[in-house]
Amino acid sequence: MALPLMDTLMARRAEKALRDDAYRSGRVHIADLFAQDARRFERLSLSACGLLADFSKQRIAAGTLEKLRTLAEARGLDDWIRCLFDGGEVNWTESRPAMHWRLRECKKNAPEVHEQLTLMEHIVNRVHSGQWRGCQGDAITDVVNIGVGGSDLGPLMASVALHEHHPETGGRPRLHFVSSMDGSQIAPLLDELNPGTTLVVISSKSFTTMDTLSNAATTRAWLERAFPEVNGALLRCHFIGVSACSERMTEWGIHQENQLRLWDWVGGRYSLWSCIGLPIALAIGMDQFREFLAGAHDMDQHFRSAPWDENVPVSLGLVDIWNLNFLNITARAVLPYDGRLKHLPAYVEQLEMESNGKSVTRSGEAVKHHTCPVIWGEVGPNAQHAFYQLLHQGTQPVACEFLVAARHGRRNGNSAALEPLEDQHGLTVANCLAQSRLLAFGEAALTPDQSLPPFMHYRGNQPSTTLMMDELSPRQLGALLALYEHKVFVQAVMWGINPFDQWGVEMGKRIAMEMIDVLNTGGGINELDGSSRALARYVRERQQN
Repeated sequence: MALPLMDTLMARRAEKALRDDAYRSGRVHIADLFAQDARRFERLSLSACGLLADFSKQRIAAGTLEKLRTLAEARGLDDWIRCLFDGGEVNWTESRPAMHWRLRECKKNAPEVHEQLTLMEHIVNRVHSGQWRGCQGDAITDVVNIGVGGSDLGPLMASVALHEHHPETGGRPRLHFVSSMDGSQIAPLLDELNPGTTLVVISSKSFTTMDTLSNAATTRAWLERAFPEVNGALLRCHFIGVSACSERMTEWGIHQENQLRLWDWVGGRYSLWSCIGLPIALAIGMDQFREFLAGAHDMDQHFRSAPWDENVPVSLGLVDIWNLNFLNITARAVLPYDGRLKHLPAYVEQLEMESNGKSVTRSGEAVKHHTCPVIWGEVGPNAQHAFYQLLHQGTQPVACEFLVAARHGRRNGNSAALEPLEDQHGLTVANCLAQSRLLAFGEAALTPDQSLPPFMHYRGNQPSTTLMMDELSPRQLGALLALYEHKVFVQAVMWGINPFDQWGVEMGKRIAMEMIDVLNTGGGINELDGSSRALARYVRERQQN
């Protein structure tokens, strides 16, 4: 399938119109935009799949989004969306499709996916019912997920976010996540766990990732010391593997019945919908995990079929293009106003910066514009006491993304105990709305007071988007994460880059492997640059003393 082409002349005209808009926007405050249009919120907010996206506090003038859609048309976005969902080789540097959306399809359309989900459900049910036993016959109480990147961040984020949606029957194990290769996570964790009741999940698409396999080896040695006489039953009772490479799992010692499969058309940072999501299913049960998939599928269908002026992923992507490429706002803060979403900023950082942190176009030329902004974030109430000072009174513009649920939606606990929690949630929502208002309007959001000294002035005009869920449920979290995935794809099309490879990451791994030999043997040390050579010698000297 041929990749879509761009209408170069149309793109240049659209870019010129947008540059003119950006020049005018530099002279207009967000407060003035609201004063000029009483229906601004109605014109610049969209709803889909239980999510409300409010773009009205962005520095967008009337007609700007239409010009952005014209640019998207010139860059062939419609054809690219069709190509993605038709299984075209949108990951052209690796000659493969990107079909993470297929992980959310119905059984009829994706039978191989549902075969693996059935195997995963069998594991989940055995653990929850106490039927999965350790090598000495004890029920599993703790599950350790060993992964890194997409095999860690996605499952960690979602299982924490949805922790309250646990199964009504059966026992849920405690979940632990290990990713750091330096042993700082795994060592203290193993000191606290009972080896006889611990199940280990090794998640690695290639099953060659150094970080993951080093932690897996440490855990295996810990279990072998605890049960030296068990041999083969140890691996069968205490290890599960999730990978696209069955042969490597088998070589490592993972029993065939304990292997869950991935496919090469699933990128690591897009893989939590697959059996990489086993920890999520262990946290919330398979019924709720399927709700999680269904929410993502809802967003897939919306992205594929909704007109662009109603399409939330398209609009979210285009607004970010506007901020970065036309207003030159090169940073974005992701600010969830919900402690359950505390790992979402890190998840978004990886999804967007690993996907779109690229500088070469489809034609192999250097890009002539910014691609991905610098993204960071924190839970909003904590961030208010950390870096909001910079947002309100600093010297550089930062685009902000507020995420909040309209109601808490806690599922477990008696109603009397939940009343204070709902009050706290109301306080959190109030802070979210207040902060976005102050960032946008500055002093205009305050009670008029002409006596404020200069150091207390708030300039405002900091653009933000608010993404509001009805409640934080598996289905709506699934829709939210799929929204981010599709937004990343929209941006990649606009920038002419491949969001599905990560050659910078791969090169870093290769250089690291070479450096291990330098540190262990000193071989090749004289071929390094002066700084690396001196640092390697310093390390070797200290290790030998």
